[in-house]
Amino acid sequence: MMKVLKKLYDKSQIWFAVSWIIAYCVLMSAGDFLSAMIGTEKSVTLVIGLLLSATLLLFLKKNGLFEHYGLCTPKSSARSMLYYIPLFIMLSANLWYGVKLNYGALETALYILAMLCVGLLEEIIFRGLLFNAMREDNVKAAIVVSSVTFGIGHIINLVNGSGAELVPNLLQVVYASAAGFMFVMMYYKSQSLIGCIAAHGVFNSLSVFAYEASATRETRVLFALLLTAITSFYAVYIALTVRKKN
Repeated sequence: MMKVLKKLYDKSQIWFAVSWIIAYCVLMSAGDFLSAMIGTEKSVTLVIGLLLSATLLLFLKKNGLFEHYGLCTPKSSARSMLYYIPLFIMLSANLWYGVKLNYGALETALYILAMLCVGLLEEIIFRGLLFNAMREDNVKAAIVVSSVTFGIGHIINLVNGSGAELVPNLLQVVYASAAGFMFVMMYYKSQSLIGCIAAHGVFNSLSVFAYEASATRETRVLFALLLTAITSFYAVYIALTVRKKN
């Protein structure tokens, strides 16, 4: 497996990233579908997530690519990142509708662990692999593609058996694109994915406690726009500091 991955990586880093995006979307969606069939939320998804995470981390470690792809301490001070305050505000977004225990103890634990895998994989794939594969040719295009691809990727929730409805899912695509912009700018400035991985994993994990049934359509739209504004503001701020420094 490692030899096959290395051969693909050496041949084309862009196609290596695209291959991981496809594999991730297909396999994790299959995991959600099989978990629903079994009747235990995220049971199969977690196993697949752990296998994908282990494979990707082992490949990066074996080839000495941890620091190249941001698996290292940040190179920018917390002060220059506004002490990550907008990020902490974003992390609470899944609790804005209220708090509810949506699953039993086992399924809640499986859900949280699966979402931590999602945060790790999506940040390494979209911010690490894809962005780095494009940045040397055109960093602005790399930022746009990484952000938009990440957002559009969430539309798969309409067909993966997760039960997502059209309007909420389209809103998710919008604020996921903005979040993708924020994460890629955090990575670009700090040269580290650690904060992105942690924030992404925690944000997704807290969705297990979201009381979405209490929200009206108008509330969903308002909160989605607010979340988009917060993440976009933070991304633009970071972009301006990077531009000023350069």
